[in-house]
Amino acid sequence: MSEDSLSGPEALVAGLADRSLILVDDDDPFRERLARALERRGFQVVAAPSVASGVSSARERPPAFAVVDLRLADGSGLDVVAVLRAVRPDTRIVMLTGYGNIATAVAAVKAGAIDYLAKPADADDIVAALLADGSRPAPPERPMSADRVRWEHINRVYELCSRNVSETARRLNMHRRTLQRILAKHSPR
Repeated sequence: MSEDSLSGPEALVAGLADRSLILVDDDDPFRERLARALERRGFQVVAAPSVASGVSSARERPPAFAVVDLRLADGSGLDVVAVLRAVRPDTRIVMLTGYGNIATAVAAVKAGAIDYLAKPADADDIVAALLADGSRPAPPERPMSADRVRWEHINRVYELCSRNVSETARRLNMHRRTLQRILAKHSPR
């Protein structure tokens, strides 16, 4: 596909001189899916599963863009943001988190992030945030339904609990059989 035939975010990314992006997230399935989606949109993605590997990658090749999870197994994504700001102050950073609140959003923006998105955020929302010119982004054309957001959250907790139904049900304060029925169904649209 030529650059002339691209449209939307792909065309904007294709027009960038530096398309390097670091993705730091400890949720393996999410990180792999998002890395593939961002690569399809034209970014040159380096994926890192931890603060340590994110810091190492950022120092080795400072990227133009970054997508960083706030809570990582080995620390805070804010540590990665600090290193990114030190090695390349113009890096456009978007923070992601499954544990969003106002205090962490303020901390992320003060640390140098240009935007803060709650998980599950899709690749189009992330690209829009990375490429935003400072103006408020338009609302999504097709936002996820409440059922889809619920399903995504349940599956994320299920993965975090190592696919243990009983532990997931306990953490979600849900009956185990109800959870099993939800997990057996296909994702809502």
